[in-house]
Amino acid sequence: MKIRLHNPGASLFAADKTAPEQALERITHLGIGAHPDDLEIMAYHGIAQCLHHKKRWFAGITCTHGGDSPRSRPYAGLSHDQMRRIRREEQQNAARVGRYGALAQLDYDSADIRTGGALNLLSDLEALLAAMCPQVVYTHNPTDKHLTHLAVLTAAIEAIRRLPRDKRPATVYGCEVWRGLDWLPDDDKAVLDTSDHPNLSEALLGLYDSQVSGGKRYDLATTGRQRANATFHQPHVTDRAEKVALALDLTPLIQEDRMEIADYVEVFIERFRQDVRQKLESLRKKPEA
Repeated sequence: MKIRLHNPGASLFAADKTAPEQALERITHLGIGAHPDDLEIMAYHGIAQCLHHKKRWFAGITCTHGGDSPRSRPYAGLSHDQMRRIRREEQQNAARVGRYGALAQLDYDSADIRTGGALNLLSDLEALLAAMCPQVVYTHNPTDKHLTHLAVLTAAIEAIRRLPRDKRPATVYGCEVWRGLDWLPDDDKAVLDTSDHPNLSEALLGLYDSQVSGGKRYDLATTGRQRANATFHQPHVTDRAEKVALALDLTPLIQEDRMEIADYVEVFIERFRQDVRQKLESLRKKPEA
C-alpha cells in the first residue's frame, strides 16, 4: 500500500534500501518524536533493542523539520530553510548509523501542529501506524513542558486509538525530554536500561552538530540525565545499570479510548503529592503528653 503523506517535503526511507512499504511491515519498535534528535534522546532503548537483531526493527517518525531551532556560533547566520535542510540530513544520518528499519520525516512546522495542522499530522500518523503495527511505541510524556511535544503526544495517542484493537501496540511509553520523570513514585516508573552500546548512543547525539556546536549540549545532557537516573533510582542498592531512561506507561490510554490524557496523568501527580506528604508526616514528632 502506498503511503501518502500530506506535506510535499515529507519523506519515507530505509537506510538499507528496502522499499518503504516493505520496510514498514517489519517494524517492531517505533519512536514518534516532535523534532530531529528527539528520537535519539528519548527512544534509545528501542534503538538499542533492535540493533543487529534478526527479528526486531526500529523505526522513527520525526514530525517537524526543526528549522526554527535556536542556534549560535557557526549556525547563527543560517536561514530557516538552511537549518531545516541541515537538521533533515542529521536525522537521516542518525537513521543510517543506528540502522533504523525506516524513517519518516513529516516536515511540519512546529506552530502548525499546535493549531490546525494537527489534523493532517494525525492522518499521517494513522497511515504510518496502520502500515507498521509496532509492538512498542516511544513518544513524549504528558508532563513535558514543550507544547510541540505535547501536540505530538496527543496526535500519537489518537492515531493509535483509530487502529483496530488487535493492531494496536502492546506497550506505549511516554519518555523524558523537556522534563525528567524521576519525581514519579518508584512503582509508577517504567525503567528502561539504556546502557548497551554507549559508543552508539554518544555517536547518534553527536551527529546533531547543529545543536551541539550551535549552543545546545543535548549529548551531554541526555547522558548525564540517564546516568543520574541509574544512580539515584534506588537509595539502598548498588547501581544495576550504567544508564537508565525513565518513562511513564501510557498503555492504558490506548486501551481505554475515552480516557483523557490530563485525567490519566493527574493520578500520578496526586500519588506524588501524597507520597511527599506521607513521608514528611511520618517523621513529624508527636507532641509530648
